[in-house]
Amino acid sequence: MSMPTSATAPIAPALTARDFMTTKLVTLSPDEDALAAIRKLLYYRISGAPVVDSAGNFLGIFSEKTSMRFLLDAAYSQLPSNRVGAFMNTDIARLITADTDWLNCAQVFLSTPYRRLPVLDGMKLIGQVSRRDLLNAAIKMIDKPDRRNGKFVMYFSALVELDQSPVE
Repeated sequence: MSMPTSATAPIAPALTARDFMTTKLVTLSPDEDALAAIRKLLYYRISGAPVVDSAGNFLGIFSEKTSMRFLLDAAYSQLPSNRVGAFMNTDIARLITADTDWLNCAQVFLSTPYRRLPVLDGMKLIGQVSRRDLLNAAIKMIDKPDRRNGKFVMYFSALVELDQSPVE
């Protein structure tokens, strides 16, 4: 069998973050009290939340890990601040856009300890992708009713019809 060409393109277009990101997010302000932020994480049963300014620009992530750092600092020394902005993770190497494909998102999750990836348009937070969002998107793609006949294969970046598979 030959490699799929544009005439025999995969039956499913590449999934992008736009297709599976969460857009209704719990967000925090950099000036919010860190204890209030921890209570918010616990109340909503989330492991972290994006920190945004008043214009919706992404500033960082306040997570369970940063919460623990805040609590340890409070226990062992006098804190210079009790604000979220002083403890949030500002690592910007893990940002994605709405056009980032599923495979690239998966690679970021596999090569970093991150549980969530902020989705930005410029510096504006427009959504977030979690590991679970990524897994749900893959399973939904695989479990589409027209694919339950077992006549498809997963080939690196796409699901293709069995007769379009480059391997036999």
